[in-house]
Amino acid sequence: MKKLIILLICLTSFTMEVQANSYCVLGDDDNTVIEEKNMHERQSVASISKIMTAIIAIEQDELGDTWNVSNAVMKAHGSSIYLQKGQKVSMQSLLYGLLLRSGNDAAVEIATRVSGSEEAFVKEMNRKAEKIGMKNTIFHNASGLDDEGEGNISTAYDMAILMSYAMKNDIFRTICGSKYYTSEWNYRWKNKNRLLFDYPFTTGGKTGFTKHAGRTLVTSASNQQLETVVVTLGVSDDFKFHEQKHTEAFAKMKAITVLKKGTYHAGNHIFTIKQDIRVLTPREHPDQIEASAEFKKNKLVVKVRKNDITSTYRITARKKPEKSFWKRVIPWI
Repeated sequence: MKKLIILLICLTSFTMEVQANSYCVLGDDDNTVIEEKNMHERQSVASISKIMTAIIAIEQDELGDTWNVSNAVMKAHGSSIYLQKGQKVSMQSLLYGLLLRSGNDAAVEIATRVSGSEEAFVKEMNRKAEKIGMKNTIFHNASGLDDEGEGNISTAYDMAILMSYAMKNDIFRTICGSKYYTSEWNYRWKNKNRLLFDYPFTTGGKTGFTKHAGRTLVTSASNQQLETVVVTLGVSDDFKFHEQKHTEAFAKMKAITVLKKGTYHAGNHIFTIKQDIRVLTPREHPDQIEASAEFKKNKLVVKVRKNDITSTYRITARKKPEKSFWKRVIPWI
């Protein structure tokens, strides 16, 4: 009986691999691809598109803003947080409704609030995608619906790049990693990302599904030493698959800190590094890593060479404030 159970577990793991049409496992620190299958294959991505909707809204608007819901939500359908025309809402609650409950009405209302219309907002989505290196992505709407044409098109790799970028924003990270949220109209929402409840290392994620796209899922996880992002497009048992891939990545990879976050002084200039600069390398047979730093035109330029690839980080300096006349004359003032 025990042998039969072991065999079934092995067969289940093998089946998950076969059913993964496309996936990417990314190291969040330096966007190292740890494992992948067809990660550059363009597909409809459904509601994981809402990661882009959320990060644009967070970067461009105030979470405390409140207003009355516009007419635009009347065209929203599918997954919903049941917004009503004229209802008073806040950006904060809409973002929670977007990321925890995948509200298409929340996506439309956020887009309309930020850019005046969903069409104008989509242009901003595509500009942002190009800026952060999503080379095989085209957005057509803020929600991910694909009932009119293919919908939003992207790849497992591009969506991993997007999630890695978004998770560096503290507000996005907090919302995305919340298990529950109670809106100002007393709705208590539970996050659809089951991994937050089942896998203790989970830090965030976004679910997606349409008949055309199938199941799509983005998750992030951290073991305190390493953070990973997993994206799957078309995996039936996706939550289990993600848990497996995060765990394998933690066992396989480690992060090396090149420069710690903090404030540094160089002559009359101050540099503030908001996050550790780290690179990933296999635990067995580590990569050859070299790092250098130099001051150029009011910027600290840090170059990290891993094998044959060089990554460059530019940190803008600010000048130290000059002391007043009295502080120069009497230092203890």
